[in-house]
Amino acid sequence: MLILLPPSEGKTPAGSGAPVDLNGLHFPELTAARQSVAQALAAVSAHEDALARLGVGASLAKEVHRNTLLDLEPAAPAHTIYTGVLYDALGYNTLTPTQKRKADDAVVVVSGLWGAVGFADRIPAYRLSMSVGLPGLGKLASYWKPRLAEALAAHAAGHLLVDCRSSTYAAAWVPDTGRTVAVNVFTERDGTRKVVSHFAKHTRGELARHLLTRRGNAPQTPEQLATAAGEKWDVELVAGTARKAHALNIILAG
Repeated sequence: MLILLPPSEGKTPAGSGAPVDLNGLHFPELTAARQSVAQALAAVSAHEDALARLGVGASLAKEVHRNTLLDLEPAAPAHTIYTGVLYDALGYNTLTPTQKRKADDAVVVVSGLWGAVGFADRIPAYRLSMSVGLPGLGKLASYWKPRLAEALAAHAAGHLLVDCRSSTYAAAWVPDTGRTVAVNVFTERDGTRKVVSHFAKHTRGELARHLLTRRGNAPQTPEQLATAAGEKWDVELVAGTARKAHALNIILAG
C-alpha cells in the first residue's frame, strides 16, 4: 500500500541542519527536473512582482524570499516540514517507532517543487503551488506529469494506491486506475450530501493514520481498503473504470 498526499500550503521551517541534498531524495530520476524547478522558482521569487506571480499575499513575503535560498536553507524530514490540517490529523510524532517506519515506507508526497518525495526525505521549507506556472517550464502540473509517470511507475507497481491528493496535485500524476482509490469526503444531512474542504483534509489525515496504525495486514485491494475505512466511518466504494480510479467516499454526519 502507498498513500499519496498533497503537500501542505504552509510549511514549518527547519530550525537547523544541513541543506537539501537532491541526490539523497527518493526518485533520483527527478533530480535534474527538481534543479530546473528550483532555479526557475528562485528567479521568480527574486522578482519585484513575485507575490503576484506565485499567487500569494503580502503576509507570505518572507516565505517567498526563502525560495531564493533553498540551496542554503536547513532541511528536515518532509513529515516535519509539511504541517496543517491533514498532517496534524495524521500525527506522525505520536506514532510508535514501528508505525513511523511504516509511514516512511508508505507515504509519498506529490509536490510542485520536488515532483514527489518520501516522507522521511530531508527538504527545506518553500512556497510553491502545483497550480503555478514558471517561466520556461509552464504549468507545474503539466511539467511534472510525464516525469512523474516515468519515475513513479516502478515504485507503485503492485501496490494499492490510496490517493488523498487534492485535484490540483492529482493532475500531476495519474497512476494505474485499476489499483488506485481516490478518497472523497462528504457530509450528509437529511439525505443531502455536500462536498467539504476543511473536513476533507482532516479526514484524509485521519484515514492515513488509521491505515498506518490499525492491526493486521495493509489493504491490497479497493475492497479491502473500504473494509478498513469502514472500521471507523460510514463509507461506500464506487468501482472505477479503465479511465477513472475507484472512489472511496467517506460520509460524515452533517
